[in-house]
Amino acid sequence: MTRIEGHAGQQTVAALQAFGTDVMFTLNGGHIWPFYEAARDRGMRIVDTRHEQSAAFAAEAYAKLTRKPGLAALTAGPGVTNGVSAVTSAHFNGSPVVVLGGRAPAARWGAGSLQEFDHVPVLAPITKRSATVTEPTTAGQVVHDAVRLASEAHRGPVFLDFPLDLFGPSEGDVPDTGVEPGAAPDPAGVTRLAGLIAGAERPAFLVGSDAYWDGAWDELDAAARSLGVPCFFNGLGRGMLAADHPHTFLRTRGVLKQRADLVVVIGTPLDFRVGFGRFGAAQVAHVVDATSQVAGHVDVPTVVGDIALTLRGLADHVGDRVDHTGWLAELRAAEHAAAAAEAPLLAAESEAIKPTRIYGELRKRLERDAVVICDGGDFVSYAGKYVEVHQPGGWLDTGPYGCLGNGMGYAMAARVVRPDAQIVVMLGDGAAGFSLMDVDTLVRHRLPVVMVVGNNSIWGLEKHPMQFIYGWDVACDLQPDTRYDEVVKSLGGGGEMVTSPDQIGPALDRAFASGVPYLVNIMTDPSDVYPRSSNLA
Repeated sequence: MTRIEGHAGQQTVAALQAFGTDVMFTLNGGHIWPFYEAARDRGMRIVDTRHEQSAAFAAEAYAKLTRKPGLAALTAGPGVTNGVSAVTSAHFNGSPVVVLGGRAPAARWGAGSLQEFDHVPVLAPITKRSATVTEPTTAGQVVHDAVRLASEAHRGPVFLDFPLDLFGPSEGDVPDTGVEPGAAPDPAGVTRLAGLIAGAERPAFLVGSDAYWDGAWDELDAAARSLGVPCFFNGLGRGMLAADHPHTFLRTRGVLKQRADLVVVIGTPLDFRVGFGRFGAAQVAHVVDATSQVAGHVDVPTVVGDIALTLRGLADHVGDRVDHTGWLAELRAAEHAAAAAEAPLLAAESEAIKPTRIYGELRKRLERDAVVICDGGDFVSYAGKYVEVHQPGGWLDTGPYGCLGNGMGYAMAARVVRPDAQIVVMLGDGAAGFSLMDVDTLVRHRLPVVMVVGNNSIWGLEKHPMQFIYGWDVACDLQPDTRYDEVVKSLGGGGEMVTSPDQIGPALDRAFASGVPYLVNIMTDPSDVYPRSSNLA
C-alpha cells in the first residue's frame, strides 16, 4: 500500500499510474477539475478533445496499443452520456477502458444541481462495473479494484463517478498489486484440442482480438509452425503474425467453407463476422479467455483460459500428426492466384476512381510499423481486404458494434503512443461527419496523422443494399464533392482534393511528408459496390 495525501482525485490518478496508465483523455468540465489537478501534480499527460466520444475512443485506442488500461475523464451529465457509444464499443471489443465521471454533489442530490443525473444505471449494461465512489478515504482502493477488473479476462470497460463534494481534503491508501495472471486452461482440454488439430487433414486457425490482449503472438507463431496450421485473422488479431509470415493467409478465408475440415476460432466471438461459428462442413472448435465468452448458440469443443497458455500447450503437442504441408501449399497457391487477380484492381486507371486504386497506392507507402485506423463503411471494408499488417497493434477498427466516429480519437491516441510510426486514418465521407472537428485536437497537441477520405457523396453501405432490396433509396445522399480537406486546413492542418487516379500517390507522399494533420480527400466512384458476404443478422 502507498499512502496518498490530498483528495480523492490524487488517489485515483495514483491508482491508474500503478497500472502503467500515463495519459488522460478528456473534455474540460468543472465537475472533474480535481482529476486535472492530480494529473498535473503527478505528471500524467492530459489530452483534451472537442467531443467526449473522441475522448472515450482515444482511451480505447490507448488501451489497444499499449495493452494497459485506457483512461477517459468525462464531466457530469452530457459529458458522460456523450461517451456512451464509445464505451459500448469498448464493451464489445473487450477493451480495458476506465471512465471517470463527474457527478453532481451528493449533499444536494435531488435538489436539481447542474447536470444532476444518475449515470450508473446507464453505464451498467456496457461495463464490468458501474458505481459511484462515496467515501473519499477509500477512493484509491475502489479505483484500483475497478482498474484491475477492467484489465483481467474477459477485459472490458469500467465506470466510476465522483460526486463533486467528495473531493475535500483527505488521504487514503492505494494498493501496489497489479493484474493477476490469466487463468490456466484445463490441460486435458488443450490436449484434446491438440489431438483434433494434429489429426485433421485441413485445419485452420482464425485468430481475433482476445489473443492479442493476452500477448500471444509468439505462442501463436510456435503453435502454427509446430502443428503446420494456416492462420487467418480479424480485429486486433491482424498483425500478430506478419502479413508475409509463412503461415499467414489474407485472401483465401472463403476457402475455409469449401475445404477446411477443422476451424479453430481463437479469441473472437462466434458472431456474424465468423459466420456465427459455421464454416461449411468443417468442425469448429473455440478458444476463449473466460467462461463469459463461451458461445451459447452452438455446441462446439471449447478451451477456456489464458490464450497464450493454450497456444503454448498446442505448440508442445508431441503426439502423432497428419502432414499438413500439402494443405498449406494448396492455400498458398490460392493466395498467389488471388493476389494476381487483385493486382489490376489495385492499379485501376478508370476515370472514376475506384477505392481499390487508393489502397494500391497506399500499400506502396506503408511501412511495416504503420498503424492503420478504420472509420467507415464500404470504403473502409476495402481496407480489411487489401491492407497488409506486419506488427501487433498495426490495425485498429471499431469492432463488432460498428460505431462510426472512432477515427480522430483513435488517431490522437495512436500518435501519442507511437510517436515515430506512420498513423493513417481511412475515413468514409459519412464517417468524417462524426468527428472531423477533432482535427483541432490533433493540431493543438501537435499530433500529425494522415487522413484519407473515400468521398463518394453517399452512404454507400446503405444506398446500394436499399436499391437492391427496394428498388429505391432514401436518406442515403450527401452533398457532392464536399471539401473535407478545406475543413482540415481551416483547423490548422493540411489537405488537398484528388479527382484522378494519377494524383493519389503524389498526394499521399505530400501527406506523409507534411508533419501536420493532413487530409487527402479523394473523389471515388459512387457506383462502386463493395462485394459484401455478411449481413445484419
